Amino acid sequence: MQNWILLAIAIVSEVIATSCLKSTEGFTRLWPSLVVVVGYLLAFYLLSLTLKTIPVGIAYAIWSGVGIVLIALSGWLFLGQSLDIPAVIGLTLIIAGVAVINIFSQTVTH
Repeated sequence: MQNWILLAIAIVSEVIATSCLKSTEGFTRLWPSLVVVVGYLLAFYLLSLTLKTIPVGIAYAIWSGVGIVLIALSGWLFLGQSLDIPAVIGLTLIIAGVAVINIFSQTVTH
């Protein structure tokens, strides 16, 4: 269970770092740049820890799927970016894919 918590924290760290990329203005602003660097370092470190017990393909599928959805929601909520119907359908399919992997895959170690 601890590895799943670490994976969740890694995903959130990556989402925070990615969400702050625009505000770095090409890494010319110190504080947003530090958030990005620290966020990515923490994210990849925690991801590497989870790979001791979670298969890399499964961890990365969850990482990327959840990350995509959270980044899209972050852009919508905080940056005023729009999500049209095809985008919402696509995000829903990504969530469904992550759920299928977690619920039905025999390669996932719970």
